[in-house]
Amino acid sequence: MSIAAQESPSSESKPALRHTLGFEQPLAKLEQQISELEGLQATKQLDYTAEIRQLRDNYTSLLKKTYDNLSAWETVQVARHPQRPQFRDYVEMCCREFREIHGDRRFADDKAIVCGLARLGGQKVMLIGHHKGRDTKEKIACNFGCAHPEGYRKALRAMKLAEKFNLPVITLVDTAGAYPGLGSEERGVAEAIAVNMMEMSRLRTPIISIITGEGGSGGAIGLAVADRVSMLEHAWYSVISPEGCSGILWKGSENAAAAAAALKLTSRDLKQLGIIDNIIPEPLGGAHRDPHTAAHTLDQYVMKTLRELRRFKIENLLERRYEKFREMGQYQEKTARASKAS
Repeated sequence: MSIAAQESPSSESKPALRHTLGFEQPLAKLEQQISELEGLQATKQLDYTAEIRQLRDNYTSLLKKTYDNLSAWETVQVARHPQRPQFRDYVEMCCREFREIHGDRRFADDKAIVCGLARLGGQKVMLIGHHKGRDTKEKIACNFGCAHPEGYRKALRAMKLAEKFNLPVITLVDTAGAYPGLGSEERGVAEAIAVNMMEMSRLRTPIISIITGEGGSGGAIGLAVADRVSMLEHAWYSVISPEGCSGILWKGSENAAAAAAALKLTSRDLKQLGIIDNIIPEPLGGAHRDPHTAAHTLDQYVMKTLRELRRFKIENLLERRYEKFREMGQYQEKTARASKAS
């Protein structure tokens, strides 16, 4: 099923309505003006071609300016856009074949994490990722992308299978965090995430992790210990959600925007800090505006990166992976005397 079909349950003749974010209101007004002029031109046989062209130019210019200057909180909103492509959408658009793997062989099959063998650009891979669901029924079944421990154990089972058959592992991360409910805690969600981190650090096959939407806390890093960790341009990746941070510091979610800025959770911030390796550009206005172009860009990035990683011997790859994460958080601080001397 195409993404357009998933977004709009109405008839084919009726275009899908795009969800408008708060900061996109000026863009929505321009879209409405363009639509009204096109309607008048069609019904009254009047020529508004010049006016429509000018409005379209204004719209494109405003769209570029808006998305080039997103605040951290606005980036979080884009990452959560209800029409943003999800794991199964990327599977549909990028993979020629996908054979899903179910269950952790211990407790259940967690639908919040999807695993399967796939052909990506002619390359056989193990594809793993979070899936939030589209309609209400699917969202509930997927627990809104918040996985239980069995989801992480299923992912590890798939990774071990990939290691056995020398298949690269590709993970697509999109979760607000692992599910912190009673049953999840009783079955050891923290332990499951910790084991995944340990095993991914020494898995003897190339690993690429991409944060495609939300990258929240341990729920994200349980699939993101990799040789290359990258983000889509308008995704976010942080130890805690802005609302969670605001709740801890200010006892409420009213300061989520300030928390988002302080957390340095955008792709630009994290690339500058050395937490991620690459930023994957999105189409103008975000992946939700042009899912197929976003999927093509992601596909091309994965193929290029796999070619680079295949050049390393596995021992060297493991050493580089270990050093990559050991170096995070290291910094040098000048003493006051040394600063004056310089």
